[in-house]
Amino acid sequence: MPQNNVSGKGVRIVDIRTDTITKPTQAMRNVMAIAEVGDSVFGEDPTVDKLERRCADLLGKEDAIYLPSGTMCNLIAIMVHCNKRGVEFIAGDKSHSYLCELGGAAVLAGVQCSQIHNKPDGTFCLEELQRRIHPEVNLRSATTGLIIIENTHNLCGGKVLPLEWIDDLAKIASKFKVPLHMDGARIMNAVVQSKVPAKRIARDMDSVFFCFSKGLGCPMGSVLCGTASFVNEARRLRKMLGGDVRQVGIIAAACLLALDEMIDRLQIDHDHALQIAKAIDDMQSDIVRVDLSSVQTNMALITFDSKLVTAKEFLEKLAHVSPTDSVQVCVKGGFINDEEARFVLQWEVTDEDVSCAIEKVKMVIGQIHQDLKRRGKKRPLS
Repeated sequence: MPQNNVSGKGVRIVDIRTDTITKPTQAMRNVMAIAEVGDSVFGEDPTVDKLERRCADLLGKEDAIYLPSGTMCNLIAIMVHCNKRGVEFIAGDKSHSYLCELGGAAVLAGVQCSQIHNKPDGTFCLEELQRRIHPEVNLRSATTGLIIIENTHNLCGGKVLPLEWIDDLAKIASKFKVPLHMDGARIMNAVVQSKVPAKRIARDMDSVFFCFSKGLGCPMGSVLCGTASFVNEARRLRKMLGGDVRQVGIIAAACLLALDEMIDRLQIDHDHALQIAKAIDDMQSDIVRVDLSSVQTNMALITFDSKLVTAKEFLEKLAHVSPTDSVQVCVKGGFINDEEARFVLQWEVTDEDVSCAIEKVKMVIGQIHQDLKRRGKKRPLS
């Protein structure tokens, strides 16, 4: 995306590209300043130890390990479960582990990804899954060493996986003796939306992680949970991948605070996403659309008739502010492809920010229809 063209004083910037841009709260900064720390690699950082114990209990697992990123969590989970080269893991074709992690499993572990089509709700066909599993070594196919699911599902618009589907999946995985890993980067959004405890959502997972650096607002870090033997091997691989951080209790202190103060408030982000989505839906545009029923958490997925306006063009118009605009607001949204963009809400986006963003979105949609009408390409808004 090009740099936003914002000129003039008094321009409000509403950044809703993603929830990874969050800055720590003042309360987080306060506890970070006084955090008790030690050498985490030696197991001597009491704040990290406390965080790992608490996260393991929260997810219902034996042990946990604090890692720099969710990408490293997924990679290490793949490397532990698929512990020899020439193995495959099965994941959705819109999954973060397949699309957004630079092929790390193939490059670093010699593990290939077998993609299965994601449905709009983030699930995939369990009958097809059973056909795709190769549980034993043969002379033609890579052995299936792992199944990965994502909850909430990022590129499906922040969808919460149905608990019944997860339970049915777990029965299949148990039948074929294939471990399950949950990319739970935003599992706390799923907890808030579904009102189902994280421990229950992750009950049948052999490993699961969640991020602190997204909606929970911490500077960095994710926690990967599993059995004690799984985590022990994960610690070895963390060292190999250069993920060991020494006095990381300074950051872990913010994560502990986030568990107390930042989970329940995720509902505000969910409400904000729905407000923006509803405003777009109310415009009744046949060019810029949103499916209200699909807005479950802190993401609103916007779709476009790309023959008339692409997502990139729409986002450029949202970000551009000229002195003559009636709405002096720069809105930054997230590009997915020509037909899709997304807005992701997080704790720093206020009620007033949302109201201003809605004004700008409505102005831009109106302008798009007016421009197309003048060129005789499309009818005006109804």
